[in-house]
Amino acid sequence: DVNTTIMELLIMVYACKTSCAKSIIGVIPYFPYSKQCKMRKRGSIVSKLLASMMCKAGLTHLITMDLHQKEIQGFFNIPVDNLRASPFLLQYIQEEIPDYRNAVIVAKSPASAKRAQSFAERLRLGIAVIHGEAQDAESDLVDGRHSPPMVRSVAAIHPSLEIPMLIPKEKPPITVVGDVGGRIAIIVDDIIDDVDSFLAAAETLKERGAYKIFVMATHGLLSSDAPRLIEESAIDEVVVTNTIPHEVQKLQCPKIKTVDISMILSEAIRRIHNGESMSYLFRNIGLDD
Repeated sequence: DVNTTIMELLIMVYACKTSCAKSIIGVIPYFPYSKQCKMRKRGSIVSKLLASMMCKAGLTHLITMDLHQKEIQGFFNIPVDNLRASPFLLQYIQEEIPDYRNAVIVAKSPASAKRAQSFAERLRLGIAVIHGEAQDAESDLVDGRHSPPMVRSVAAIHPSLEIPMLIPKEKPPITVVGDVGGRIAIIVDDIIDDVDSFLAAAETLKERGAYKIFVMATHGLLSSDAPRLIEESAIDEVVVTNTIPHEVQKLQCPKIKTVDISMILSEAIRRIHNGESMSYLFRNIGLDD
């Protein structure tokens, strides 16, 4: 239960603060509500709210892993160490996928192309991008905020003025930019929560001739009936790290594999505790990683 855990964390942090603790360091491998880090229409930026609450409660340092957007670090007015899981996932590809030299790194949407490019450059592999899949944006039709007011306001726009409306986006048919025929397709992303987009991507890649499909992500939320859908899909293996416990999901679906990242978190804690440099944990990390 995410909300209960957040509240317990805030209460414990505040208890430490009122007990005059010298420093209070939060280790949050998966930062909750991290997908809500942009304002959609007139919505709330929940990541900013959560950051403000944590700082106000008394947190002096935060260790987290693969934030959904790196800009979330700017919501905090305390030091944030955003560690990366990609070295562990790259190691898994090299050691556990026998014919990985015949693989191609796939971005399931243009938005995750930078991440895919980072993986491809490190493994010296090709890249493919799926374009035109169903976007998970809010539908204007189901959102009550777009319905017109019942009574026309006195301070309405002048009748002679007309505000131009933005033309709605036309979703193009699904296309794959790059060759995946006869190759192993490795789809990379940061979060696997709702698996529908991954299943659609896997189906498209199978149609284009990919003979094996892997999905790799840092955070495996795998909510609701995701394990069952993965088990019945064209995906051969889903590789996630243990930033979020998913033992129950693994029992439901043997295709889910776990990579242990506890080593880098424990090293970060040790270095902060001993006042050592953290830059060693961020070596070879570029702007786009």
